[in-house]
Amino acid sequence: MADYDYDLFVIGAGSGGVRAARLTALGGKRVAIAEEHRVGGTCVIRGCVPKKFMVMASEVSHALEIAEGYGWSFDNARFDWPTFLETKDVEIARLSGIYVANLGKAGVDLIHGRAVLRDAHTVAILGKGEDGADRIVTAERILIATGGRPWTPADLPGIEHAITSEEAFHLPELPKRILIAGGGYIAVEFAGIFAGLGVETTLVYRGPNILRGFDDDVRSHLAGEIEKRGIRVVLGCQHTTIEKTATGLLNTFGNGHEIETDVVMFATGREPHVKGLGLESAGVELNDSGAIRVDEFSKTTADNIWAVGDVTDRINLTPVAIREAVAFHETVYRDNPQRFDHEHVASAVFSQPPVGVVGLSEYEARQTLGGEIDVYLARFRPMKYAFTGSEERVLMKLVVEARTEKVVGVHIVGPEAPEMIQLAAIAVKAGLTKAQWDATCAVHPTMAEELVTMKDKQTPASVAVG
Repeated sequence: MADYDYDLFVIGAGSGGVRAARLTALGGKRVAIAEEHRVGGTCVIRGCVPKKFMVMASEVSHALEIAEGYGWSFDNARFDWPTFLETKDVEIARLSGIYVANLGKAGVDLIHGRAVLRDAHTVAILGKGEDGADRIVTAERILIATGGRPWTPADLPGIEHAITSEEAFHLPELPKRILIAGGGYIAVEFAGIFAGLGVETTLVYRGPNILRGFDDDVRSHLAGEIEKRGIRVVLGCQHTTIEKTATGLLNTFGNGHEIETDVVMFATGREPHVKGLGLESAGVELNDSGAIRVDEFSKTTADNIWAVGDVTDRINLTPVAIREAVAFHETVYRDNPQRFDHEHVASAVFSQPPVGVVGLSEYEARQTLGGEIDVYLARFRPMKYAFTGSEERVLMKLVVEARTEKVVGVHIVGPEAPEMIQLAAIAVKAGLTKAQWDATCAVHPTMAEELVTMKDKQTPASVAVG
């Protein structure tokens, strides 16, 4: 057996990489992890966590509006962007520090630097050796967990004037006007954030509706609801140029329309972070989408190299990366082969109002189940808003396989939808039937009680995609 510096070398100290490194080191193996930026990865540093802080900050303005309907009054309420940024950055630093401390307690060697594969067992840490040379280390096994990065259209004239979600966390000042290009969850979430903070917000998407891939009722319902929050939604068009002017950034679109804003943010998707990793040198292949090709156990095309998380482009969610990392550790180091089940994984969109979904959309159910389905749908004003006269409405939808009566999809748009979907996911994952949902006594008065009281089936209708 060859003598290596480490039993396991992990490239990327995000949630997936850190979990795999810690578990393996705690099991007595020699483990190192390399990170070219800050420990914590996308989720902690430039994704889920700071984004959720921004969402919560921006929701306060709407809460104040609702509060006035309940008899509260507020004078001179204002939001201070620099104060928020400072507090947010302190908390992010604290969380990153916890990750670093936990790695140390587990006995993992943390290497700050960019790691590049030289061959299947050799990693170079660029510029971290003596006299500025590369530091070379070897490992019996390697795990790649480098995540993803924002994608922008490089050939768009003026794209250099735009920012992505990563820069949005550190804007020196809050703009008066912002245009967000994109229709996915990141675009929709940041539209809600900036609108809630008082920024004139325009969301532009080239498709026929936002949130492509989600249930069509969810898409149409949310589009209407975010417009009630003051967000201008422009569909069916895309940029042709971005031009810097004396008064801002002039956005020109294929339909001839022009919009001037202070900031342009592109949220047009993310791509696996594989560039310059030396994958070819190690025999690691990419799939057709440009992600690292892995089998059901997260093993790459190289015998001793695995990959987990967004770099594999399976389900790009932090909890999924963590579960894939645990499965990798169990399989490789505990002689307990495990593969993470990617079916029925719940997800949330922290839009305003938020979305929670698990399982199949109506379209997916009709396409994949090979039989009839039943659909139950409810739209209503929640008690909280009905009292104030607000016209905001909640959407709840259940998709049921008619033959087995199993609930195969749950879709919620409304306050606390992410909290509700976590518990609904347990029932969907367990394969419970609509009758079992209905046999569950409602908790009153709540929005969630609608999930166990829907009785009327919807009349089948054509379902569009796009």
